[in-house]
Amino acid sequence: MNILLIGSGGREHALAWKIAASPLVTKLWCAPGNAGIAREAECVALDVADHSAVIEFCRRNAVDLVVVGPEIPLAAGIVDDLAAAGIKAFGPSRLAAQLEGSKGFTKDLCREFDIPTGAYRRFDNAGDALAYLRAQGAPIVVKADGLAAGKGVVVAKTLGEAEAAIAMMFEGAFGSAGTEVVIEEFLSGREISFFALCDGETAIPLASAQDHKRVFDHDEGPNTGGMGAYSPTPFVTPEIHDQIMARIIGPTVAGMKQRGIPFRGVLYAGVMLTEQGPKLFEYNVRFGDPECQVLMLRMMSDIVPAFLAACDGQLKNFDLRWFPEPALTVVMAAKGYPGDYKKGTRIEGLDEAAQIEGVEIFHAGTVEKDGAILANGGRVLNICASATTVTEAKQRAYAAIDRIKWPDGFCRRDIAWQAVEAEQG
Repeated sequence: MNILLIGSGGREHALAWKIAASPLVTKLWCAPGNAGIAREAECVALDVADHSAVIEFCRRNAVDLVVVGPEIPLAAGIVDDLAAAGIKAFGPSRLAAQLEGSKGFTKDLCREFDIPTGAYRRFDNAGDALAYLRAQGAPIVVKADGLAAGKGVVVAKTLGEAEAAIAMMFEGAFGSAGTEVVIEEFLSGREISFFALCDGETAIPLASAQDHKRVFDHDEGPNTGGMGAYSPTPFVTPEIHDQIMARIIGPTVAGMKQRGIPFRGVLYAGVMLTEQGPKLFEYNVRFGDPECQVLMLRMMSDIVPAFLAACDGQLKNFDLRWFPEPALTVVMAAKGYPGDYKKGTRIEGLDEAAQIEGVEIFHAGTVEKDGAILANGGRVLNICASATTVTEAKQRAYAAIDRIKWPDGFCRRDIAWQAVEAEQG
């Protein structure tokens, strides 16, 4: 099979690594890719926002399957355009991608199909939003309705923080993503990531994971796209797993089908484990980043047949096998992230770091220039490790990080601290 992967981050490097391992693959391209992906696939300088150019590439190169990594092309309808051209693509349609592209859409779906989530209201002006906020009090959550690169959510501990968030969003900080705002109940509990593969009718669970959103140790500082993750999480017991599938994932897939917009692809549920049981606080319509990296390390099955089964509506007869060993990833980011940071700084020692047993390094924001690896983004590297325990996987990942010479980078040093505490009892 000839496969085209779309994207350029750590998630896509992990997917490229996993897809390239499939005996079904004849040729793998990635558009646009990065310096790490170039070791697994041929990177092509396609403008993925130009759907006609992507279609032309697929036709010219007899591409059998397109795998779409990030949310922006999905929300822009690339899967619809590829399908209309007769090209098979893994990922949801533009309308189904509203589960991530519109917070209000998802909250309304939850209300219609009795999916447990926090109470909420939608607003298109600051005055009404502020009046509702003051009636509710804090803590409370303020969300830009649209896609805001993982930065459009403010968990406000005080009324002042919430008022500032409302002003920021309606004043255009997130462009069109903030023309509508969702204000919702603050859910307290433990946050986990839950993934399911869907074919429009059937959903099969992937492994659980937990990521670390805050930029600094001890969950301090602003939210980011994710500073590390591990899988499985000890907090998703078999009972909780079954509750999430029965009360959240199953009704969502059935509800989307009932609405005439069946969901095909990866459904990524952000779930809060509350005292009342699991509650949904957000959906994403693609693999998480950096959760994808640990899932790919743990997946024993060939991923390509799984993608094909999801595209073809054949998941009811399908299952996936997983390695029992846990996996962990630590994100190395450019100093200053998630604010301003420098690009073009040199990274050395990657090959030496990758020699540690159980370690895989996935590139996120890198570029190769004159044989050197340079940082080219905010989140730059994913240092991943698997081992028989989370504690040992963590030791391996940080031992690898200590071999990397990148003075302009930083990372959290406490990834998976909750799981390590649980292991050490």
